[in-house]
Amino acid sequence: MRVLEMESIGPVPWAGMLLAGMGAEVTRLRRPVAADMGIPRDARFEIQNHGKRTATADLKTPQGRDAALDLVQDAHILLEGLRPGVMERLGLGPDTCRERNPSLVYGRATGWGQSGPLAQSVGHDINYLAATGVLHAIGSADAPPTVPLNLIGDFGAGGMLLVSGVLAALVQARATGKGCVVDAAIVDGALALMAPILGRWQEGQWHDARERNLFDGGAPFYATYATADGKAVAVGAIEPRFYAALLAGLGLDAPTLAPQHDQASWTRMRERFAGIFAQHDRAHWCRVFEGTEACVSPVLSLSELAAHPHLRTRTSLVDRGGILHPAPAPRFLD
Repeated sequence: MRVLEMESIGPVPWAGMLLAGMGAEVTRLRRPVAADMGIPRDARFEIQNHGKRTATADLKTPQGRDAALDLVQDAHILLEGLRPGVMERLGLGPDTCRERNPSLVYGRATGWGQSGPLAQSVGHDINYLAATGVLHAIGSADAPPTVPLNLIGDFGAGGMLLVSGVLAALVQARATGKGCVVDAAIVDGALALMAPILGRWQEGQWHDARERNLFDGGAPFYATYATADGKAVAVGAIEPRFYAALLAGLGLDAPTLAPQHDQASWTRMRERFAGIFAQHDRAHWCRVFEGTEACVSPVLSLSELAAHPHLRTRTSLVDRGGILHPAPAPRFLD
């Protein structure tokens, strides 16, 4: 599979990285002056560009446009992440490209999508999460919403939607000989990710407020806790037997506590759990809960990842020239 990736930021290079990891031949078409965000970067650490070929063309010139169309002719998939209309103005819109290559799958990743009142508006991950209810749901109850990493919007809602969309369209193109345009909007992907939460909210099982719910830090058995050494552990003891194992490790007797799902008692219960976790360092709690079903894990820093036994055994991180890269995913097993 041959992929032409138009130079961009956010979802597109990340999607190209996933496809390259799956074995696609990805050619990244760069512009003469690098597209950046005003932040100097060392190309060695642009991990999402590993395994890609690179070509350069000035798309504002007839020669650059012709060079791009030559690459289009050989490609199965094109990925682009420019504002709607930009590729058309460059003479490389879907209609032009599919005149050259009728079976081309034309993947377009944007924040707001190819249509709608905000289609031409600028934005970043945080703006798209704000507009879809995701940002409102994350953070402390007594503070503004927490700014999450751009994993949710750019990569989960945007990049993963783009990858799954172009692969589905490729199946159709190979069956019919006709390509199509894939409109992968981060707002659409974010709402898709929110589907279970929207369902719970409409059923009356989710409060439209932070730290009042099962998965937003409100539940004391699904939260993070500071340890005595300034580190933290993550607790995900939802099921009854997992919760029982958590209480056993903390030295608590269930009959002396309110029922697990008594939300009126969650604040007091969380304070009690926090006081116990704060008595010992993270390593102590790892020893206590090792081999149990309490779902207690150390919150690892980036510098600790390479030494983690599970990640090391699976070779989840690969050293390439002294730079750690995530191993290609998913894995295809015989």
